[in-house]
Amino acid sequence: MGKLRLILVDDHEVVRVGLRTLLSRNPDLEIVDEASSGQEAVRKALMHRPDIVVMDVRLAGMSGIEACREITQAAPGIKIIMLTSYGDDDTLFEAIAAGASGYVLKQIGSNDLIKAIETVGRGDAALDPATTSRVFARMREEARRKEESAFSELTEQELRVLSYLSEGRTNREIADALMLGEGTVRNYVSSIFSKLHVNNRAEAAAYAAAHNIRDYL
Repeated sequence: MGKLRLILVDDHEVVRVGLRTLLSRNPDLEIVDEASSGQEAVRKALMHRPDIVVMDVRLAGMSGIEACREITQAAPGIKIIMLTSYGDDDTLFEAIAAGASGYVLKQIGSNDLIKAIETVGRGDAALDPATTSRVFARMREEARRKEESAFSELTEQELRVLSYLSEGRTNREIADALMLGEGTVRNYVSSIFSKLHVNNRAEAAAYAAAHNIRDYL
């Protein structure tokens, strides 16, 4: 792999000078340009097509996150590392959603910053350990909420009916198991189809299996 070509983006000149001085010491990195705003970052990134843009999150006018989104949409091959002084979760997830490949605090050590650049240059994601743990925690929480919402429209009885239905039981068998009338079960099944937006028993059973219905009984 040849030199990694970088663009540095920060609205404070002293920060850009510091980054350039630090990164220029590494023979495997080449600073091809700098930018002081989000708009300038987008323009120069699309002009130079660097390997990586190292960019501050908080920029006047167009934010770093907005610039990241525009760059990655227009040129997916350009990787973005977001630099920030603040490790708040909302900004972190906005940056990841915008397409950032790395998210590091400005307090990071020089060696760690270079490692992060090299990591992103290889095509991997670069997050500091504390950030990584928060990412996975958030992903697990969102997955849990998604699973919960999968059956949120169903009553407890409908959930039980769906569970038996997913086992391949007939309405008569479900009625016997729950001590209900067969007509009542038919009504429950119809309601389940409507709430889950499925058309038949096979689709309802597949939905139940896909969303791990056993975890909600």
